[in-house]
Amino acid sequence: MTLEQKIGQFFFPAVFINDTEENILETERLIKEHNIGGLTFFHSRASAATNYESKKKVEFNDDSYQRLKDLILRYQKCATTPLLMSIDAEWGLAMRVEKTPQYPYAITLGALPESKINLVYEVGKQIALDLKEAGIHYNLAPLADINNNPNNPVIGYRSFGSNKEKVAQYALEYLRGMSDVGILGCLKHFPGHGNTNVDSHLGLPVLQENLEQLLENELVPFIKGIENQIDSIMIGHLAVPALNDGKETSATLSKNIIETLLRERLDYDGLIISDALNMHSVSKLYDVKGQLEWEAFNAGNDVLCFAENVAEGIQEILKNASPERIEASLNRIMKCKEKAGLFNENKEPAANFDFKITSELNRKIADYCITEIKDKNSSILLFDAKNRERLAKLSIYKTIDNQFFKTLGPILPSPEYAIENANDLVETTLIEDLEPFDTVLISLFIPKAKPLNKFDLEDSVLEFLGQLFQTKKCILYVFGNPYALQVIPNLDKTIGIVVMYQDFVEFQESAAEQLLEDKKGKGSLPVSITGI
Repeated sequence: MTLEQKIGQFFFPAVFINDTEENILETERLIKEHNIGGLTFFHSRASAATNYESKKKVEFNDDSYQRLKDLILRYQKCATTPLLMSIDAEWGLAMRVEKTPQYPYAITLGALPESKINLVYEVGKQIALDLKEAGIHYNLAPLADINNNPNNPVIGYRSFGSNKEKVAQYALEYLRGMSDVGILGCLKHFPGHGNTNVDSHLGLPVLQENLEQLLENELVPFIKGIENQIDSIMIGHLAVPALNDGKETSATLSKNIIETLLRERLDYDGLIISDALNMHSVSKLYDVKGQLEWEAFNAGNDVLCFAENVAEGIQEILKNASPERIEASLNRIMKCKEKAGLFNENKEPAANFDFKITSELNRKIADYCITEIKDKNSSILLFDAKNRERLAKLSIYKTIDNQFFKTLGPILPSPEYAIENANDLVETTLIEDLEPFDTVLISLFIPKAKPLNKFDLEDSVLEFLGQLFQTKKCILYVFGNPYALQVIPNLDKTIGIVVMYQDFVEFQESAAEQLLEDKKGKGSLPVSITGI
């Protein structure tokens, strides 16, 4: 390789599974002309990092998975040096691709007791097998962020929780599962994105901690990862003024954070990848094309993820970087490519998806993550013969045709009602219909995992729930992000609260069986929640 071709290996531009032929041809040109090192796949331009605030509608495509496989083959054929194919698949390919296996969020895994950490390993392993089947080598996951800020708009459910030891332990098990089937992993977002209240896709979060505080908390999972020879670390777009002479410089552009802290102080010599360089916290800093790419490389990143100015970036690095630094980064990338089997003549055939294995694994996780936040003998209340006739079931944001109600039905029959959206409170006689009942068993399916707009819980629905809790004996089952509990009024007036974390069919069945059999929940809340 020429020096220019070596520099091309540092660039991992974004590619979109559901893109135009014109854009695909442009990517092929980049591969041929610039010898780029890899690609990072997203579903579509509307769904990619920073694009969601444009409110562009994501068009779903049942053929996305086949398109992904076809594109990988097509792009590899253009490459002189095999491409390292990467994707962000924290909870499986389903994070980016329709009709592919989906696994629980990290917060759900964080609710598992430590005796069941083997299930975290299995999730990592199964995700890796699915990626392998598609032709992906590198999963930009998991998070090593400690979620110690309940108002964090972007980490939340993607973190294993607020306990630094548990986050470290569970992240390493997830990585071990992937590594055992030959898929590269990545701890992110160094030096820790948990204690922030700004979304780095849109702005620059600032961490106020000093080095001692970071070493005591945020950095613990990364330090454990380094001790265990992890494949790579992703640098987050967040500022730590205490490490940058008081300046609010993004970590991705900070030599102090990457070279001084991560390389020298923490003695890390593995691959370092930047977070997506199209994110607004850094993408708008430089007017000259290629300057951002050079600054990110100069700060210490080996891989420039979602680099938007490949040709200009290569020239800036060629002009400014030392040959020694170029060789050091190239060696790290080649080492990862070798580990991922890119230079093997006889690549082992990948197995096809097995949705049955995914379902069985999800069911095991569901059984062990059930978390009882509050239980005042709610099951006795439900099953007492005198109360049976005074019991109603209410589903919120799903019809009565949900698996939770279906599983309960034969053993706990009672009238069933549903609020699918706020209009149902106006256009139905629901409030009058519930009047005769003393006890209401509520299944609340949280509409969104992210806290934006109160998780899409409508104000009139929240108000209705708050009144219901005050006037009835209510037992609440929450299928979704437990942080949503913070926006629900009068929770202290409920008789029971159980958190299930996901709305998967397996989680609904598990919740119903736990209730019918009056079993104690084995999970524990992995984060602190105010207002309960």
